[in-house]
Amino acid sequence: QVQMVESGGGLVQAGGSLRLSCTTSGRTLSRYAMGWFRQAPGKERDFVAAITQNGSYTYYVNSVKGRFTISRDNAKNTVYLAMNSLKPEDTAVYYCAAAIYPCSDYECQASSGQYDYWGQGTQVTVSS
Repeated sequence: QVQMVESGGGLVQAGGSLRLSCTTSGRTLSRYAMGWFRQAPGKERDFVAAITQNGSYTYYVNSVKGRFTISRDNAKNTVYLAMNSLKPEDTAVYYCAAAIYPCSDYECQASSGQYDYWGQGTQVTVSS
């Protein structure tokens, strides 16, 4: 079992930046591939970014490429999502997730069914 707590969300103007953190406890972070998802009001939960266990590979949805960066510090049991050039359409609750079994292609990494543990979410609001 692993517990995860997201932080770093908030209200920011369009064009601004935020850095989300996801700190885990219970099991060593290096065991898991990690992902970030987001859910806007009235919409489904969508994939944002993922990173493999050792950080060698990262995956992004097209709409955030070049603006968001996922990274991890296994020694601190923390995964980050740096978000730059934020847009109003990035407004959502952001969730981190952990996957026990690795996979090596985008479709797998982007599937919410691949992930075994989820955090409670942190709100990101981007004003225009």
